[in-house]
Amino acid sequence: MISVAAIRMQQFGVQFYQASLSANDIDKLVRFEVLSYGEQGQPVRGGRKKSAAPSKVNWDLLERRIAASEKAYQRQIIRRKIDELVQYYEQCRQARDLPSIAGAVIISCDEALKFEPLEEGSSLGMLKVPEREGILRAIDGQHRLLALHADIDRFGEEPFTVPAVIFDRLPEDHVVQMFVTINAKHTRLNASHLVSLSGRQLYRDENLAAAHDVVRALNDREDSPLHGEIKLLGVGGGRVAQAPLAQELKKLFASDAFGSGRKADAFREEAKRFFVNYLKQVAQVFNAAWNGRKYSIKSASALRAFVRVAPDVVRRLDQEHADRSDFRAIGRVISPWGRRIGDLRFETEGAWKRGGTTVDSLTKEVRLALQDPEGAQV
Repeated sequence: MISVAAIRMQQFGVQFYQASLSANDIDKLVRFEVLSYGEQGQPVRGGRKKSAAPSKVNWDLLERRIAASEKAYQRQIIRRKIDELVQYYEQCRQARDLPSIAGAVIISCDEALKFEPLEEGSSLGMLKVPEREGILRAIDGQHRLLALHADIDRFGEEPFTVPAVIFDRLPEDHVVQMFVTINAKHTRLNASHLVSLSGRQLYRDENLAAAHDVVRALNDREDSPLHGEIKLLGVGGGRVAQAPLAQELKKLFASDAFGSGRKADAFREEAKRFFVNYLKQVAQVFNAAWNGRKYSIKSASALRAFVRVAPDVVRRLDQEHADRSDFRAIGRVISPWGRRIGDLRFETEGAWKRGGTTVDSLTKEVRLALQDPEGAQV
């Protein structure tokens, strides 16, 4: 264990620590990683260009220190930023009039931390960090810490400590949410990187993971009627919010609405295809509303209602012994909606507002039209 001076803090029931880590602690305990999908990504962005001022960074050594995996969340390292930080650190070291890392970096520890207060009830004490290489992950400040790693050999015996906010075993989705909140606006994090974070690798909850797989497919697949229209992780040009869809889908997967046991597991695998084809047929049935500007069919309420009725559609497909993801079969099942409900039901300034439409009320209407396809118009 490494013992470091720390302050125990608490916000909204979450406990974390403000600590002082030495440069050597940082160099040993922090692992550096970036999001990458196989051959599609490289850990460092920016070519090695000849310039009047050669880089002080040994890039061959530094790049070997940076891992790349599809379970990471950090963006590619920006070479120019590291170069500029190393130059700044050197200026601070030589001028001795400014600290080079004055602001705290934010770090998450993979294993349990132990805090020993100076006296009972005190927020001051010693934080015990397991002495294992790569046990800490940088949430905010990875470029600053990489620059420190690149420049540390020049420090000699110089005392150097880094202020750090350390969290104890944060869940993956909480880590990513914090990373996005910090970086999405202030550092103009690329939207495509944020989209890449919205995937199965971030979620331990299988139901939430399956839900986000579906949402990601609806946004990413070119044949999806919601292609590029979902605001993943709060960014992008789309108007459809990610969270309501994901939470509605999660509830369905958690409730065994699509069956149980092996049947449910099999549907998880084909859910992306089903929901893309299902909403493609919804878009065809309500073509004018789906492609018109004065309709609310793509609102969170309407989409959540269609998601809630999806198990009813699946049951009808099972009764007909049809493939659950069969595009034409899905179209046959929901075809009564065109006659019994119609496009005008979703006109924003018309029936939608007059009826005070809610998720529950629309779900009842759509379900009734599915259960009684020959009935009178809803």
